[in-house]
Amino acid sequence: MSIADNIKNLKKETGQIGVTLLAVSKTKPITDIQEAYDAGQRLFGENIVQELVDKQPQLPTDIEWHLIGHLQTNKVKYIAPFISMIQSVDSIKLLQEINKHALKANRVIDCLLQVYIADEETKFGLGFDEVIELLRSEEFAALKNVRIRGLMGIATNTDSEKQIKEEYYELKTFFEGVKLSFFRKDDAFDTVSMGMSSDYKLAIEQGSTMVRLGSTIFGGRAKKTV
Repeated sequence: MSIADNIKNLKKETGQIGVTLLAVSKTKPITDIQEAYDAGQRLFGENIVQELVDKQPQLPTDIEWHLIGHLQTNKVKYIAPFISMIQSVDSIKLLQEINKHALKANRVIDCLLQVYIADEETKFGLGFDEVIELLRSEEFAALKNVRIRGLMGIATNTDSEKQIKEEYYELKTFFEGVKLSFFRKDDAFDTVSMGMSSDYKLAIEQGSTMVRLGSTIFGGRAKKTV
């Protein structure tokens, strides 16, 4: 099926249950992203800052760009003027840097705290206790140009559906606790970003509100961006 067909089918599947579809466009050429856009997709996710900065001016201005890959503090300045959401916040230091550049750009940047839920050392993210510590800190309270919208997590790369379900269940349960404790009166804290092409149906079962899909939309073969 075409990219447009994939978008149409996925939007029907996710939209009926209130799950937001993020198209992961890393390594994909402008033509593929434009095809997805023409099919009605507006949210796109990139992993690498340089690739995102290269693509953004070449595509429609109403695209909402999400940074979903690990973000180094020295790269924040390049995306702060236009990024819609940074999903991979894994330290107070990074959050402070985002706040600094958001202030310079005279805007508030939406962020998700990335929580470490996988049984893999290669994954990034905050531990459950570190999330609580961050949200209780005076440093966080001082930040006025970032808005925490929710949590993001990446499950273990495993064939065990049971393990994946448990990891996603833990994250959704933790999200509920964090909302109750820190964001009870904040309607904007509404996002649990979990689930990729290999496991998004399991993530939705466990309460995901946003799925990040690449190969399911664009196909599995990586292409050059230019």
